[in-house]
Amino acid sequence: MFEGPQSFAPIIPEIILAIGAMVLLMYGAFRAPSENLGRDVGWFAILLFALTLGYLVLQPASSSFLFHDAFVVDRFARFMKVLVLVGASVALLLSFDYFARAKLMWFEIPVLMVLAVVGMMVMISSNDLITLYVGLELQSLALYVLAAIRRNDLRSSEAGLKYFVLGALSSGMLLYGMSMIYGFAGATGFQKIATAASAGDAGANIGLIIGLVFLLVGLAFKISAVPFHMWTPDVYEGAPTPVTAFFAGAPKVAAMALLVRVLVQAFPGNVSEWQQIIVFLSIMSMLIGAFAAIGQTNIKRLMAYSSIGHIGFALVGLASGSNDGLEAVVIYLAIYMVMTLGAFACILAMRRKDGMVESIDQLAGLSQSNLSMAFLFAMLLFSMAGIPPLAGFFAKFYVFAAAVKAELYPLAVIGVIASVVAAFYYLRIIKVMFFDEASEPFQPAEPYVRFVMWAAGVFVLAYVVVPAPLIDAASAAVRSLRFAPTP
Repeated sequence: MFEGPQSFAPIIPEIILAIGAMVLLMYGAFRAPSENLGRDVGWFAILLFALTLGYLVLQPASSSFLFHDAFVVDRFARFMKVLVLVGASVALLLSFDYFARAKLMWFEIPVLMVLAVVGMMVMISSNDLITLYVGLELQSLALYVLAAIRRNDLRSSEAGLKYFVLGALSSGMLLYGMSMIYGFAGATGFQKIATAASAGDAGANIGLIIGLVFLLVGLAFKISAVPFHMWTPDVYEGAPTPVTAFFAGAPKVAAMALLVRVLVQAFPGNVSEWQQIIVFLSIMSMLIGAFAAIGQTNIKRLMAYSSIGHIGFALVGLASGSNDGLEAVVIYLAIYMVMTLGAFACILAMRRKDGMVESIDQLAGLSQSNLSMAFLFAMLLFSMAGIPPLAGFFAKFYVFAAAVKAELYPLAVIGVIASVVAAFYYLRIIKVMFFDEASEPFQPAEPYVRFVMWAAGVFVLAYVVVPAPLIDAASAAVRSLRFAPTP
């Protein structure tokens, strides 16, 4: 049955971005080429993100369902979409000067980012397996191209190819799992799957369990959880640095939001089954993220393993299977995104006369030539390591507290040990910046880069003073999830 025009109000943010992307594509294609074309399209894209963000904030707080409940807009969806829009805007802002110097400021880059964000927002609002897949593939196809956007660079082409091949493999596993679930439940909607999966004999149905496993394998690839992380270091290193910053922020948030919604709304009665998988993914991600990063010399590869580790910490909260754990996951993702974007702003400031540098050794003696950058970078690294009283400490504290409350003591202990090990490579960077012999100073950072660095630094430092807004927003977001497990 056709739904009236007023029924489409909740999906207007996605419509704004989709139409905006098409308009920007036509604008770039038909306007005469110029050096400022890419930057103009980029600013228009940021304006689109801002308009969409404003509309999201002004939407009613109630939950809305569209297309026969295949698409849901609730507080959880709005909160995660705000994070995605902020992350994408900051990553695009960081890209302007980098791509201008590399003569790669093509108008296609902002358009691809907008299309990727449309896919992420559809993922976050997915309430049906088909909607889930459409959003996931829209995001993934745009990201494949962004990874390989530097066509003349062998590393970038290799990154795009690896990402595409492994992404296609994960999509196949995801589709196989979806078909198994559909075969068992007879429906693709999350509520109907939840009803079928909560039946008395559902837990003994091997088809449902296999489908759930394959579905989680496909989603684990998207969040780069171990052992489905093999693409992450190569893609992070090979892709242009602003694209890597984009990958490390918004897509991770969207994929984790999708994973939360799938497990909480489609399988609320199967916590004992999916909890085992999440615990395994969490432990492996935390340990590999901690130990594999120790020997890295390229800071972008180190950030890839750091990202893997942080996903493992976020999964600790999800493994608890409680509302407290879900709140911890939401807060962790928000703090993680700010820390990561701030760290990549510092990486983008690592530039000398002969170009960008990515080696950790190149940071030697940074405190002597640029004390403010060294201080901000050190503070962000301390926060990532979980050193109090910075925001990263509270992010880890919340997820570990949720695990302890759920009596997952081994998981919490392993998480603390992995956090201590990971602190080593963060502290090694700080030691290089403050205690090694000074090397040639970096070129002055661009205003946008400095702004992101300072904003991230202020956030991780000020969170201890004013944590309430983020905590309240996360609590409201989690309460809106239907079929949420009881605390």
